[in-house]
Amino acid sequence: MEIEKEVKKMTLGHEFGAGASCLRCKDKCEGFELHFWRKICRNCKCGLTEHNVQMNSEENKKVGRLFEDTKYTGLIAKLKKDGVPSYRGNMMTVTLPTPATAHVVPPSAASTVVPFSTGAGSVPPAGAAAGSPPPPSRGPVLAPPPVPAPPPVPLAPAGVTPVKATKVPLAVGVTSTSAVPVPKDAPMRSVTYEWAPPVANQHVAMRYIELLPPEKRPIAGTEGAAYRRQQMARQLPEHDQDPSRCHELTPAEVKQMQQYVRKCKSEALGVGDVLLPENMPLVQAGGQPGDGVQARGAPGAGAGGGRDAARPGGAVGTTATAGALGGPRVRQALQNYACHHCRQPMAAGEPAVYAERAGYDKLWHPACFVCCTCCELLVDMIYFWKKGRLYCGRHYGDSEKPRCGGCDELIFCNEYTQAEGQNWHLKHFCCFDCDAVLAGETYVMEDDKPVCKPCYMRNYAKSCVSCQTALEPEVQRVSYGEHHWHASEDCFRCAACRKALIGQRFMVVQSRLFCSVECKKAMT
Repeated sequence: MEIEKEVKKMTLGHEFGAGASCLRCKDKCEGFELHFWRKICRNCKCGLTEHNVQMNSEENKKVGRLFEDTKYTGLIAKLKKDGVPSYRGNMMTVTLPTPATAHVVPPSAASTVVPFSTGAGSVPPAGAAAGSPPPPSRGPVLAPPPVPAPPPVPLAPAGVTPVKATKVPLAVGVTSTSAVPVPKDAPMRSVTYEWAPPVANQHVAMRYIELLPPEKRPIAGTEGAAYRRQQMARQLPEHDQDPSRCHELTPAEVKQMQQYVRKCKSEALGVGDVLLPENMPLVQAGGQPGDGVQARGAPGAGAGGGRDAARPGGAVGTTATAGALGGPRVRQALQNYACHHCRQPMAAGEPAVYAERAGYDKLWHPACFVCCTCCELLVDMIYFWKKGRLYCGRHYGDSEKPRCGGCDELIFCNEYTQAEGQNWHLKHFCCFDCDAVLAGETYVMEDDKPVCKPCYMRNYAKSCVSCQTALEPEVQRVSYGEHHWHASEDCFRCAACRKALIGQRFMVVQSRLFCSVECKKAMT
């Protein structure tokens, strides 16, 4: 009965995405057909992510299993249908006035505009004079109504006020009559982020995304969203954590894999926290980071559990009134904060990423929170920490176990082979085209993939310009640009005088060989 269940799982896995068109090969691919163990399409050799397959539910289940039995269970939910844990990606939609209709405070009004990165409910630095020039705006503003200035307390967060999009930001001392409301019928635009850092302060989340490279911002329907989905598949391979997704593991290999997964979760797995560096002293002092940013050791870090834990009088993630945003105390404090990746200082009011396993004495610019091996952004800030370095899931696995170049799975058996700078299961060192076992056979590497001699001669071999026969992989040849010849006196010779040109000067004109200008003129 158990065997039947496993066979059914395998069948369903190979039915997933069947027939989907290839986004790269277009009409050349007959439709997605999963190879039995290579994790690619049998028809076009492209991966599942390169086909038009909706992967959201499958990817969410994969990440859900990764977070199961960890402190990050707050990021997953059990599906009612089958009880499978599913990742709750933090999708965010914001609605803002279009640039053409956004209203501002008239220049005559005595006001200080709150910068975009300060966060909802934040106020300008204590002591800012009415009528002082506004700091430069960093982007669209979700504007709060006027808020009174709390008494100055060094590095204490300001109170949070509900955001209302029909008012512009006001400074202390500015009356509501000084503001110009956005008309109810003004055109608005909605922006959906397929993922955003799970912080309660929407301004901090949006500013985090703005600090990412434009082509990597996960805005729905853009190349940034496609990039995130591709990295989710590549950085967190399902077959690195689920034995049922692997090809014919022995019971001993399953046991070793389960031990590896437990070690990975207990010693390396983490999710980044987004926080303003100037608020970190509060967290280190034991304060509650109420913007969805968890303090050290808190379960469910970054999962929104901290949203209900806001301290009276303020929340981490908003700027403090005393010395906030460019105040001398904060500027002095920020000199001690430098990105762990690029070593450049952090800017006042800009969010940073922290990794609990690395220690809260280290922080990263949002665009610098990358894998140390592939240098790609760590998808959804999911990281693996090992020996002082950040890894994505794939390259953390590579640092722990050899990975098979055929099936892309980690190798948990004692016997495997190495060839062409890669590791291979013995049963998977096969021809990339026909799956013939290559042990003891002649093979040729094509695009870093081994190909047997018959497939090479049929699909890849070049033809000799002179005799028009295919060049075998072992034969000596002469190549010049796109032209190839047998390295023999019969083939590599002058087209006019028939002189052998091996080791001699030559010229090529319209794929014909000549030994001299005179011979060339004679033939033309």
